[in-house]
Amino acid sequence: MIRLAVGVAALAMPAAAAAQDTASENPDTCLCNVGRPDLREIVVTGAGSLQLPKGDAVQGVALVGGLDPGLGARIENRLRDEAGLVQFRRSDGRSAHPTSQGVTLRGLGGNASARALVTLDGVPQADPFGGWVAWSAYDAIHLGGILVTRGGGSGADGPGALAGTIGLYSKMTDGVTASAAYGSRDSFDASASAGAELGNGQVAIDGRYSRGDGFVPVVADQRGAVDRAAPYEQGGLGARLRFDTGPDSRIEASVRGFSDRRDRGTDFTTSTVDGIDASLRYLHEPADGLQWLALGYVQVRDFDTGFASVAANRNSVAPALFQQVPATGLGARVELRPAFGAANPLRIGADWRRTVGRTEEDYFFTGLNPGRHRSAGGSSDTLGAFAEWTSGSEDDGLLWTLSGRVDHWWIGTGYRHEYNFGGSTITDARFAARQGWEGSGRAGVRWTAGDVALRAAAYRGWRLPTLNELYRPFRVGADATAANEALAPERLWGGEIGADWRRDGTKLSVTLFANRLDNAIANVTLGTGPGSFPGVGFVAAGASYSQRQNLDAIDSKGIEVSAEQRAGPLTLRATYAFTDARVAASGAAAALDGKRPAQIAKHGASLSLRTGDAGPFGGFVTLRYIGRQNEDDLGLQPLGDALTVDAGLSLRLTQGLRIEARGENIFDTLVPAALSSAGILERATPRTLWVGIRAAY
Repeated sequence: MIRLAVGVAALAMPAAAAAQDTASENPDTCLCNVGRPDLREIVVTGAGSLQLPKGDAVQGVALVGGLDPGLGARIENRLRDEAGLVQFRRSDGRSAHPTSQGVTLRGLGGNASARALVTLDGVPQADPFGGWVAWSAYDAIHLGGILVTRGGGSGADGPGALAGTIGLYSKMTDGVTASAAYGSRDSFDASASAGAELGNGQVAIDGRYSRGDGFVPVVADQRGAVDRAAPYEQGGLGARLRFDTGPDSRIEASVRGFSDRRDRGTDFTTSTVDGIDASLRYLHEPADGLQWLALGYVQVRDFDTGFASVAANRNSVAPALFQQVPATGLGARVELRPAFGAANPLRIGADWRRTVGRTEEDYFFTGLNPGRHRSAGGSSDTLGAFAEWTSGSEDDGLLWTLSGRVDHWWIGTGYRHEYNFGGSTITDARFAARQGWEGSGRAGVRWTAGDVALRAAAYRGWRLPTLNELYRPFRVGADATAANEALAPERLWGGEIGADWRRDGTKLSVTLFANRLDNAIANVTLGTGPGSFPGVGFVAAGASYSQRQNLDAIDSKGIEVSAEQRAGPLTLRATYAFTDARVAASGAAAALDGKRPAQIAKHGASLSLRTGDAGPFGGFVTLRYIGRQNEDDLGLQPLGDALTVDAGLSLRLTQGLRIEARGENIFDTLVPAALSSAGILERATPRTLWVGIRAAY
């Protein structure tokens, strides 16, 4: 499959170079590091942000568009079109455990916390307790586009951008759009968005609801009596207001809520996530004066989940652990862009983020009755200031950028309290508060002459351990992983060089990168059951016991290639990523030294052909390849590679009304998603077919 995927991508590049473009005005994806800044400006400024900074042109940036909601389409799956961008599990948000949906790039893996900074209209989106991403929360948002910036960021968006930045940008609906679809396994998906002028502003309301009976996660030849389909039910509603307060100023407010119900295909494995997000911002953006933005936001999350103990023959199941994890995130940001002549090359600002959360757990079950309870949690804060100067033109001659950021962080007093129900205290621990300073920044250049641009960037970034990593243990089947309250921040040093070429509608991009992530947090295997282990309790025979620990480092280097050709309404795009990531480890983790990080593939590729919806017919076909990777840190549980095909067709019935048909994994390829220490294999989404209708007025 590696040869097939690489070969397809390689064939697409010269074909793209030879073809001629007749300019589609609404491409689904734009390799924006090679031009077309107007598309990015429309997406970014329409989402309530200041103009797109030019400094990101020193790195590879892609704009993903064509994000119409509904008909089974999911944001996390569209992002898989960007080779090298991976979530910890290959499953999507309908069947994966919510805590396994962190996102990263460039092989900087190790566990499920996101090492790419995900933002929505400039607001950080990582779960305030766990650092994972609730992808289902974006189903109820009308998105105008997603900007994917690979590599460590400038620091202007805050800490956490170790592997890259994924910026989601919402769109104010003008009129009414709606869709409804029915799919395989009694699935239903409906979405709607409405917007209108309101006085001297605009208002928009978005919503979505989806459900399905789901599929059986465990592969057919390993199932027992306890295995069944894993249903899901998800929905959300959001509102956004925008009012002009002057010729160059506006105030915006947004609020959204979402609810997500799913399980893992056996009893006692139901997970629920409920969330409410709100933000308020003020923008002042004159064309020839001081520009500034002020933003405040809040995130509220309530996460409940269960874990089961399944017998070796999979004919009986019992509860193993129930968790309730409430968490809150608060933040604020101010950015100033002073005018120097007719330009605003300087960005200066400050931001603050606070997270508070705890885990409440029942465990040590006898039958259906828990014998013990654990409560653990704490808080963290970061306060930072940044400055960035960018000079020159992205499209001609030399552009250079230099940025710096300094952060002060605090981890508040943590605790872990364990006791027997109706009896004695087992543990009553307090963990001393800690604090420290971290610096980050970026230096980069871009030189453009005609059709060719050369670029280079070097950067440093960092990430604070999440409350989840510090305080919450978890289980995957019988395997158990303990938290570690002593974890240190991760620190990244990295660099890249790249070349871009554009002529008419043809675009090519190549990037070579090298990153070193010091203190990388990973789940380190320390023992095998049967027995009782610190922080998790009893572990069954043959199951593994792990703990989150700081590795010495993860060293990752590789190459990323993109090609795009537009011809009339058609857009052909190919991406390929080769990532050679290795662990540097010693001490208790010495057995990991030289191994690949868990859940990181060496090869990834995609090839897509899409058409706009201006004509009577529309459609797309997408091939995605993910290479072989390991489930565990020791490399003893390999997950095979997979090549999948998605496709869709649409037909316009009247102006504003279309019927559509879509297929996910239409050849029903087995996509290995998880492998337990007992050898039980779980799969990602099998073939799923949809038919529906879409309206826009």
